[in-house]
Amino acid sequence: MQEFLSRTDNMDELLKRLTKAILWDLFREYPEIDYFDRESLPDCLNDVSQQSGHRFVVILDEWDCVFREYPNRTEEQEQYLDFLRDFMKDKAYIALAYMTGILPIKKYGTHSALNMFQEYSMENPREMARFTGFTEEEVEDLCKEYHVDLDICRQWYDGYALTGCPHVYNPRSICTAVTSGIFDDYWNRTETYEALRAYIDLNFDGLRDSIIRMLAGSRVRVDTGSFQNDMTSMNSADDVLTLLIHLGYDFQRKEVFIPNREIAGEFITATTAGSGWDEIVRSVKESDDLLRATWNRDEEAVAAYIEQAHLETSHIQYNDENALSYTVSLAYYAARQYYTIVREFPSGKGFADLAFLPRKNCPDKPSMIVELKWDKNAETAISQILAKEYPRGLEPYQENLLLVGISYNRETKEHECRILKG
Repeated sequence: MQEFLSRTDNMDELLKRLTKAILWDLFREYPEIDYFDRESLPDCLNDVSQQSGHRFVVILDEWDCVFREYPNRTEEQEQYLDFLRDFMKDKAYIALAYMTGILPIKKYGTHSALNMFQEYSMENPREMARFTGFTEEEVEDLCKEYHVDLDICRQWYDGYALTGCPHVYNPRSICTAVTSGIFDDYWNRTETYEALRAYIDLNFDGLRDSIIRMLAGSRVRVDTGSFQNDMTSMNSADDVLTLLIHLGYDFQRKEVFIPNREIAGEFITATTAGSGWDEIVRSVKESDDLLRATWNRDEEAVAAYIEQAHLETSHIQYNDENALSYTVSLAYYAARQYYTIVREFPSGKGFADLAFLPRKNCPDKPSMIVELKWDKNAETAISQILAKEYPRGLEPYQENLLLVGISYNRETKEHECRILKG
């Protein structure tokens, strides 16, 4: 469909060219058929089916490109849908119609124009879940075949949690990474990438905070029911998150999230070019310096970087340890390339707020336990780490372990940091 759309932006002409192309193939393949109306595609297909006994399989890739290319031209969108409906709906000559696209079947008026389809989506792929991408087992086999580190593959490309298939990977990214041996962002920048940028900038109710929480490693509950299946009827943060649901989604928990380094990079790129996101981008860029300051046990520098990150994300309701956790997680954004970061890490006699566990390919990096305190001092955080014996859960890392206490004083608006070797 994209090929025909690239040749003209006039819907009448596009549909005529599409019809002519199909009829050309039909007449050439079935010259012996007695056609009643050689200009009517449905009539010609019906004539072939009745006289030859053959039925047709229709494959339409990127069926929704009309809605993505021309999001505001509703009259032409309806014209296109009417064409597809007249061409395929309730037609005996159709054995199977297979259409792919990002958007579900568009609704207009009170009914769907193409309600005869069984839809499979990233929101609910049902029994097709294991076919929506590479499974964990398939990626593991590819990593063995090409001698690639599976843990790094997970870090970069593990994206979806679907029913019966908790780990689904982007096939294009996996194939490119394992054959080249280079881990990078291989996500295909279609027009949906531009939509990502545009809709983040819309900043509907709570959307900005949701993006920040996801960048910090959290998940956001989403209601997909109000989505109108197009690129323009965006009335809430839920609508925007539903549009972007193919980036990372947990079906069972109904939550969207940024699942890996590849997708996180796309969000960072999108917000970099967006309006009003300079502070967030600067906080992410400074996370390298924060991480190195932590490794060097530079407590004043760590406190200063966290404080700056707090100022730059201060629109998040910053009034408890949970909000402080978002700030700290986002500030340590760069740590994800070296660590698996676990919130509420079970250890010793309780749960550490954050645990930074070095990845297999980064054995030289120190493991870290980070404890957060709201309206108390950093020494209190360190005391809790020691009193509850949190280091007991990190025995394999004892020789290279940092204990980090971070606090925020509500009255002075200042952060404090203490760092000890474990």
